[in-house]
Amino acid sequence: MPTSRTGRPPVKRATRRPAVSRSARENPLQSLYQRARRAWDRPLTAYYLILGSSLLITVLGLVMVYSASQITALQMSLPGSYFFRKQFLAASIGTVLLLTASRMPVRLHRALAYPLLAGAVFLMILVQVPGIGVSVNGNQNWISVGGPFQLQPSEFGKLALVLWGADLLARKQDKRLLTQWKHMLVPLVPAAFMLLGLIMLGGDMGTAIILTAILFGLLWLAGAPTRLFGGVLAIATTIGIILIKTSPNRMARLACIGATDPGPGDHCWQAVHGIYALASGGIFGSGLGASVEKWGQLPEAHTDFIFAITGEELGLAGTLSVLALFAALGYAGIRVAGRTEDPFVRYAAGGVTTWITAQAMINVGAVLGLLPIAGVPLPLFSYGGSALLPTMFAIGLLIAFARDEPAARAALAMRQPRFGRKRAGGPAGPRRWKTMRRRASAARSSGER
Repeated sequence: MPTSRTGRPPVKRATRRPAVSRSARENPLQSLYQRARRAWDRPLTAYYLILGSSLLITVLGLVMVYSASQITALQMSLPGSYFFRKQFLAASIGTVLLLTASRMPVRLHRALAYPLLAGAVFLMILVQVPGIGVSVNGNQNWISVGGPFQLQPSEFGKLALVLWGADLLARKQDKRLLTQWKHMLVPLVPAAFMLLGLIMLGGDMGTAIILTAILFGLLWLAGAPTRLFGGVLAIATTIGIILIKTSPNRMARLACIGATDPGPGDHCWQAVHGIYALASGGIFGSGLGASVEKWGQLPEAHTDFIFAITGEELGLAGTLSVLALFAALGYAGIRVAGRTEDPFVRYAAGGVTTWITAQAMINVGAVLGLLPIAGVPLPLFSYGGSALLPTMFAIGLLIAFARDEPAARAALAMRQPRFGRKRAGGPAGPRRWKTMRRRASAARSSGER
């Protein structure tokens, strides 16, 4: 055996392996996917999605209301910023409602269910009283509250149905009564039909469709059997067909689906010019404030058809951004409803998510010519304080529910100020910086990711 000069046997060196590139060890796309998935599964993801998407939709809506309403205001001999100032005031009040709702405990939300339902029904009855109710665009669904301000009680009926229906179903689930079909339907379905009847007295078919969607969403979350669900759906569809067939105005709107020409008597004028606005926007739009259709060609440019003006001024990129924000808000609402163990939170979060997503789909579908024009605003985006206030309160509900998840509550409780706090009874101690990875064991104690 050969030896070295020192008389010791030579040391065997390990064979050197050829260097492997990082791309060979790990696929960059797979690594990016894993990082995105870990970020998506963090406890506060739903909280940030709801807060961020709703804030961006509201701010972008204010910008588009200002742009789309200037010409209409000037044509009415009003200042160009008239509608924007009213919408900004409503958004400011709505922000207070959102923050209040996001800090309220769940038991207080449940306590508001019955008073809110009673108040909404009372106001919807007042709408039909001569001298109190106000007719707008042929629909008697408004109450004048003084000066230029008007209130649409049916918008608050949506919030009332969500809270009252969630509280009702949660109490019945606690008593194990939802296995019986009569407890699942009564009194939820009769109360919802009462609200629908009061709305239809004023002729507002669009709001009635949204309330019907909320009712079906609550029944679906309650686990209604297919036969029961199908029976209620068949009854609602039959009533809807009768209401459409007996109204020439609704039949004319139905005939305008997919129209590319205003037709005789310009019955499809609004639908066609909405398509014109979207088509002229291109990929990146004509520029903010440069819309042509808002100069009197497109009716309701700042309310029901503000999405068309957005497409004309901001292009396909702007409209897809708005749709992506609504998709993120809808996903976060479904996530909150799916991860909670509280039945009231599940029903309320699911009801709010159904309300906002269904209304957004109906509005966008009408603008695209895929659905009849229902006369419903785009949530958080279109002009209208009566629609904005209850919607922002509902967003506050979702934020409160997202904060109340066990994992999210633990993550929020473990947060420390950026510059640390002084220890009680002594000088400031060493700062302990904690990351979400160190808190993972505590944040996932509830079994959630």
